[in-house]
Order: sequence, then structure tokens, then C-alpha cells
Amino acid sequence: MSTDNERERDEEAANLPDKLGRERLAAPVRRTGMFGATTTGDTSGFGRLQVRGSAPVRSQRPYTDPEDARTADFDRVADDLEAALGEDAGAVERVEVARGELTFHTRREALPRLARLLRDEPALRYELCLGVTGVHFPDDAGRELHAVYHFRSITHNSEIRVATTCPDADPHVPSIVSVYPTNDWHEREAWDFFGIVFDGHPALTRIQMPDDWHGHPQRKDYPLGGIPVEYRGATVPPPDERRSYK
Repeated sequence: MSTDNERERDEEAANLPDKLGRERLAAPVRRTGMFGATTTGDTSGFGRLQVRGSAPVRSQRPYTDPEDARTADFDRVADDLEAALGEDAGAVERVEVARGELTFHTRREALPRLARLLRDEPALRYELCLGVTGVHFPDDAGRELHAVYHFRSITHNSEIRVATTCPDADPHVPSIVSVYPTNDWHEREAWDFFGIVFDGHPALTRIQMPDDWHGHPQRKDYPLGGIPVEYRGATVPPPDERRSYK
């Protein structure tokens, strides 16, 4: 006999396509048209096409897929983390399962406590943080910069990801070097290349680019630069001066 929780999950699953469709239609329009045409030269009939931003992916329980051994402990990890967070379980905004990977999307201010729980809770015991990298999504308004962490538990033979975001206008994320000291170099690299400021880092200086370098070269709005190249009498302009496509 189905329990109330099972019936609720079945109803959520049945209504999921409609819910995702409404979220997609409510998302902002990122561009119009097709094939990169921005003038009346678009004769494809797609000139009024509206390309909208996708709603953030939010996976539904159960997170474990019986046909994918990589996901075997996903529900167990999610339950243990939720129990460890207690009243602050809302610090995890959503959970995403994709390609055999489990990602917890968390509020940036909750990151240090979550990292400490991942390390210290016996049911979790993620002894290693394998580093942090940055990702830049210029069109993700208010969440343009993403910081993504990989954690591994030797005790439980488990690996998860934790992701958090910050806006271009306030590119600050708390440092977790005090919890995972080896993250020192990774946070410096993410600052160097993406401009994410890790508050509380002991020495947030550049690690790859020269100290007097301006800007953060792996951001998608960073100019590509380069110099013209002459080849058999023809001149090839630098990348940021070539024709761009959508």
C-alpha cells in the first residue's frame, strides 16, 4: 500500500513536465532570431524565435538509479547531509544528479559550515577536497560566477560536488582553506582566472598570471586579444576582431 510520501512523489513526477514548461516560459529571453542574423537578412522564418534561459536543474528523489552503480549511495549521502544540517537544511538550495554525479547547490554564506560538516560528520567523512574551479556564465543574471568543489570520502568510497554562485557585482565567496588547507592553491587559481574573491583566504594573490596583470583571462567577457597574422599575402585578424556568431 502506497504511503502518503510515495503518493506525493508520484504526483510531483506526474506534474513535472508542466512545472518545467512554466519555469522555462517565465525565464528571461536571452536572444532572438537564429543563425546569428541581426538584420533583415534573415529569410529563414526564424527571425522571431525567442531563446530563453533554462531554469536551474533540480533533480527529484530518488537520486539513486538502480541501473547506475555510480549512484548507489546518493540518497544515503543526501539524507545524512540533511540530518547534519538540521534546521539549516535550506542551505542546500537544490540537488542535481547528472551523468552519474551528485551536486549540492548551496548558498555561499553556508559554504564554510557545510564544508566542516562534510569533513567531520562520521556518516559523511569527506576527508579530501580535490579543489575548486570557477565557471563564468555572463547571461546567468545575479549568478554569473560559479565556484565548484569536488569532495572525496576515502572512508565511504564516495565522491560529490558542491557548487555555489555569486554575482559579478559582488564576486565574494567564503574561503574554506581553514577546513581544507590544500584548497589554498585552488582558490588562488580561481581568483586569478575568474575574479572570485575568497573571503578569509590567507594570501589571495595571483598564481599563474603576473602580479600586475589586469583582469581575469578565463572569464567569457575577457578580450581574446592576439595580433594579426599574415599568411600568403592574406591577413587574418586577431580572434576578438573576427566575425562572431551566436
